[in-house]
Amino acid sequence: MALRDELLKSIWHAFTALDVDKSGKVSKSQLKVLSHNLCTVMRIPHDPVALEEHFKDDDEGPVSTQGYMPYLNKFILDKVQDNFNRQDFNRMCWTLCARKNLNRTHLLISDEDAFKIWCIFNFLSEDKYPLAIVTEEIEYFLRKLTEAMGGSWVEERFEDYKLELSTKQQCLSAWEIITLVGTGTFSKGMDRQTLSMGITEVFHELILDVFKQGYMMKKGHKRKNWTERWFLLRPNSISYYVSEDLAEKKGDILLDGNCCVESLPDKEGKKCLFYVKCSDKSYEISASDKKRKQEWIQAIQTCISLLKLGRPAPHRESRQKRRELRQKQQAEQEELELRMRELQTANENKQQELEAMRKKLEEAAANAAEEERRLLQTQTEQQDRYREDLEREKMVRQEMEEQVAQKSTELEQYLQRVRELEDMYHRLEDALEEERGARQDEETVRRLQARLLEEEATKRAELEQIHLHQQRTISETEAEKQELAKEGTAKESALQAAMLQLEQLESERQGALEQYQDVMQKLEDAANNTRTWKHKVAHHEGLVRLIQPGSKGPQKITNWGPAAFTDAELSLRKKDWQERKNRPAQTQ
Repeated sequence: MALRDELLKSIWHAFTALDVDKSGKVSKSQLKVLSHNLCTVMRIPHDPVALEEHFKDDDEGPVSTQGYMPYLNKFILDKVQDNFNRQDFNRMCWTLCARKNLNRTHLLISDEDAFKIWCIFNFLSEDKYPLAIVTEEIEYFLRKLTEAMGGSWVEERFEDYKLELSTKQQCLSAWEIITLVGTGTFSKGMDRQTLSMGITEVFHELILDVFKQGYMMKKGHKRKNWTERWFLLRPNSISYYVSEDLAEKKGDILLDGNCCVESLPDKEGKKCLFYVKCSDKSYEISASDKKRKQEWIQAIQTCISLLKLGRPAPHRESRQKRRELRQKQQAEQEELELRMRELQTANENKQQELEAMRKKLEEAAANAAEEERRLLQTQTEQQDRYREDLEREKMVRQEMEEQVAQKSTELEQYLQRVRELEDMYHRLEDALEEERGARQDEETVRRLQARLLEEEATKRAELEQIHLHQQRTISETEAEKQELAKEGTAKESALQAAMLQLEQLESERQGALEQYQDVMQKLEDAANNTRTWKHKVAHHEGLVRLIQPGSKGPQKITNWGPAAFTDAELSLRKKDWQERKNRPAQTQ
């Protein structure tokens, strides 16, 4: 059944390639050629009349896929046996479909590499038509290809591509996966040769079921000589060729559950030996190094273990597990969707029940509203009757209140006249009392005015005396002011004279300072000359101590060193300066 499914995928590509106008139908003449080629490649006896007899009732035009499938199953796939070259079969189908679908414009790979990717696509695609490869299988293939090229898998790049892919679709066709690999989207930094070698390695593993391949030395059975061969390990055999191009096959080592592989010690100048023991023969083989020897032994033991357990190749088993897992997830998803639909249906039923209850509640509410309206109408009528009775009672009460108000008004007028008479009597008494008080106040004011006039005359006399005193004081103040002005003028003149004397002293001080600076310059020049002379004498005559005359009197010491004059000279200078200072003051 697995063989039929794999063959159908390649035949589907060929059939769709013959469907030029994409109508889902192919002419019978093209189907004859396709059927003949399929029978030839798969080594099945071809019956040219069977196709005509099968479609003899369908003379209107082309044949659809559904019409061709019964013939394909009955006359071709039911007769097929696993004794033909699958690569020739795949290449025949590839030749039909690649001419129509393969776009070679931007591809970095050859047609041979594109064919290998097409075969890998058929192996990894789902058993649903039209054929497509899902995201999980795309990642599996790209991981294998990256490992075969010796690169590192970048998870983030594929995640970004997966997000981009999910916005469009969840899978790729064969030509899209060829374009994806051929344009170098996931092989940046790799050259074309590395990419081609990686595709070939993945093709050998997944399609040709090659577990391991490489050069080793094999010991002959007749001549017992050692010859280098290219070995190819498959699940049930080890084939060896003259070279890696597989042009000349030298033999096969058939494997089964009874075979074994063991390591051998070095002998006959050969190292890294091991032998494969089968039921009829044993084969001695020499690897290039210990690492490859161990890898070959482990790979052959893996094949033998799989044959004992009756299990397929690991990549086929993992593919089956991935499919079963996807099917399980899909079944769970369908079950979940079914439960969601059931819940939705139950929810809709609940909604209908709630709608029916709502309608009942609305009807009950309408009935209650009608009953309330009737009660309200009855209550309104009763209120109208009560209002009429109240209006009549109100009118009777108003009439009685008017009569009471009229009597009250007459009584109030009488009491008002009595209060007015009492007020007039009280006002007359108050007026008489005020008149008596006014006369007493007038007498008091008259006496007060007489006393004020006397005080005014006394104050006037005092003011005249104060005025006279002020006149005398002003006269005295004028005289003092004139004397103060004279003193101020004298002081101003003295101040100006002092300023002039100060400026003269400043100029004298400046002259003395200049004389002092000249003397200091002369002293410094003399000291420099003396120092130069001493240096010369010491240089020419050795260590000589000059005897200098001492000072005749006590020398004055200043902050800058010995002074240029003695204390006596300093006292004379001070006396001279004091006389010059006093002379301008006496002149003034």
